[in-house]
Amino acid sequence: MSLPGDLPDLDDMARPELLALWQELFDAPAPRMLSQPFLRRFIAFELQSRRHGGLPRKVTAAIEKGADKSQRATSPTLKPGGRLLREWNGVTHVVDVTEGGFAWNGQTYRSLSAIAREITGAHWSGPRFFGLKGKAAR
Repeated sequence: MSLPGDLPDLDDMARPELLALWQELFDAPAPRMLSQPFLRRFIAFELQSRRHGGLPRKVTAAIEKGADKSQRATSPTLKPGGRLLREWNGVTHVVDVTEGGFAWNGQTYRSLSAIAREITGAHWSGPRFFGLKGKAAR
């Protein structure tokens, strides 16, 4: 899209106009359920960025580096049938990995963090609590 001398007044644009402008700018439809204020802010940022030559190289490089999934450390994959053990306050807790999540004390949980919270009464990262990452894994 070539930018006109005067940029559109986004505050006066109705939703259908904002969606049409989004389509023109990004050559794709806007994600569903975005509010008009968010559409206006996002479009304004894009127009400003294009008018001033785009994002600085450092910012673009940081975004691309963040998007590179190969550099991130990953947690070990837990497969159904696996078992995690953790001793807490003298009690050994056994968690079984199931198809639908994790089984502990006769209940099924969707995340290890929920189990860690039940055990400790405090907010914990489940993978860290069970020694799958962080200081405990070293």
